Amino acid sequence: MSRTASDLPVSLVPSGSYLISKGKPAVLQADLGTCVGVALWDRTARVGGLLHLLLPEPPGSDAPYQPSTYAATGLPLFLERLVAEGARKNHLEACVAGGALIGRVSRLDLNLDIGGRTADIVTTILAKEQIPTRQSELGGYFTCRLSLNLQTWETAIEPFGIATDSADAAPSERLDLDHLEASIKQVRPIPQIALKVLRMISEQDYRHADVVKEIMQDQVMSAKMIGFCNSVFFGLRTRVDSIERALFVVGEKWLLQVILTTALEEFLSQTDLGYSLCKGGLFQHACGTAAVAKGLAHFTGRIAPDLAYTAGLLHDIGKAVLDQSMHTKRPLFYRSLQTVRGDLIEAEKGLFGITHPEAGNWLANRWSIPEPLTEVILHHHQPEAATIEPELTLLVHLADLIMSRFMAGCEVERLSTDALRSRLARLGLSAEQFPLLVDQLPRAINNSPWLAGSSAL
Repeated sequence: MSRTASDLPVSLVPSGSYLISKGKPAVLQADLGTCVGVALWDRTARVGGLLHLLLPEPPGSDAPYQPSTYAATGLPLFLERLVAEGARKNHLEACVAGGALIGRVSRLDLNLDIGGRTADIVTTILAKEQIPTRQSELGGYFTCRLSLNLQTWETAIEPFGIATDSADAAPSERLDLDHLEASIKQVRPIPQIALKVLRMISEQDYRHADVVKEIMQDQVMSAKMIGFCNSVFFGLRTRVDSIERALFVVGEKWLLQVILTTALEEFLSQTDLGYSLCKGGLFQHACGTAAVAKGLAHFTGRIAPDLAYTAGLLHDIGKAVLDQSMHTKRPLFYRSLQTVRGDLIEAEKGLFGITHPEAGNWLANRWSIPEPLTEVILHHHQPEAATIEPELTLLVHLADLIMSRFMAGCEVERLSTDALRSRLARLGLSAEQFPLLVDQLPRAINNSPWLAGSSAL
């Protein structure tokens, strides 16, 4: 007896990668914004897969970091691997989706046309290979979810992003300072060791030996470090059972990231389906922004990478505060986002009377988070307002923008590119180099254990 789609295991295919399966019942999914998804299958050979493309072609002259990231190299590679698994080209069928213009569309979006050019290359290659497209929804202004059922070979392209909750909700009063204070008290604080590490990174003055000493005095953090080292990310053959061995495995490269990320995981996971579009979406977005910000720091050479990672991880902590009041306002919240064309800040002002950067600033001051990091939390939507570490705030803004456009499916935010040209210029970059920054995303996904969005088949 065949199983329904809801009974099958689901594998999420992240940006810049693909999954192929032969004869294993499952559902492959890709959450698409500007990215383009391509599902291909041979129902006779019972081989199929899904490719999640980020860019039309490699943005630089060097060899591409990961060929599956780009339509020009990824789709031919995907076809080659399908044939190697037993598919025949003349039996293949296709379904394509994505390539949308997300959020407030600027002239720069239209000039770059990243999604449109990716879609054009895909359709050209499929036509050249004479592969029929059974379903296609390209372009538009909304995110979507592309699914391929490997048991029935049915595909689906469904709107994804702003929820369509039809429940009625009466308008409620805006948050005042007392309500905000109450919401902050309901949020579990992050451990003291994490706050100490924040200050060390902000001041760029720390010794790893001092951090290790602090960890060994914290039983909860020690247990998390051991658990992290035993995760599939490290692929160790022998089990780590002591903090000394765990710290040896992690090494200095990962030590601070593990402390901060594990501390923020519990904090950001307190939120439900308000800002998040999936379970853990807000945490995934924070990890992605942190990882991309770190990559941009390496790429530009303007900011210390560990500082950029930390700032990216913290930038949206205000959402965890406002999410405490979301359960009574959720239908109004999504309806408001549709009214203001996805402008989250305007929706928050209208509904709460306060924005998540302002709520985050309030929380950061309560926790005595260092000023450079607090400034990022407050101004990551308007980096021009930053005065202490303006380039740090700008870097996190760009990482946030890349996540909102090219890693759909985590949370509702869709940043505008209206001022992108001038903001890139402040880092010595041109708008035409923006794809080089987007190209940091698959590197961030591959290098972060917290962004392992797919499961192997």
